[in-house]
Amino acid sequence: MQCPVCQYTNSRVLESRAAESGKSIRRRRECLQCQHRFTTYERIEFVPITVMKRDGKRESFDRSKLLRGMVRACEKTGLSATDLESIIDEIEAELQQRSQREIPTQEIGELVLHRLKSLSEVAYVRFASVYRQFQGIRDFAEALNHFETGNDHAQELELVAEEDSVCACENSSMDASASLCSASLLGSQH
Repeated sequence: MQCPVCQYTNSRVLESRAAESGKSIRRRRECLQCQHRFTTYERIEFVPITVMKRDGKRESFDRSKLLRGMVRACEKTGLSATDLESIIDEIEAELQQRSQREIPTQEIGELVLHRLKSLSEVAYVRFASVYRQFQGIRDFAEALNHFETGNDHAQELELVAEEDSVCACENSSMDASASLCSASLLGSQH
């Protein structure tokens, strides 16, 4: 470490202690040439993560933005702010471990859904409805069915693609789907 006064490169550490809630180490040093004392901080370097949006735009990963979305989905579900913060900490740590620096929003959404699934069914469905852009009650019914059977998102995408290629259902089958969804929603509340 270079002395700020004489630029000599050798110094000795007089004292070390944790700083910033354990996120860095504060070191008190003394230059071996001029005996000037100075303080340095040692921190973990985080490489910035870029998020690729659905519309093709790119922006820096913003944990507060993710937290806002999760808070909205988890209102009145009993999940505490501490639970949500720990989920975001886990996701951010996982993203930092990857060699890939550009992450699609879909992957981040799936990471959130994976963690919410074990904590709260309601939060899972709420977050999925915004993240997967549900268009109607049929999308909710499918999400509930996949939640109960434990199918992953890849299988869900295959089903949606198959359904999109089939002609529109008759009104009677739509009414039956709505009834099934209502029953599923009522059943999940108890």
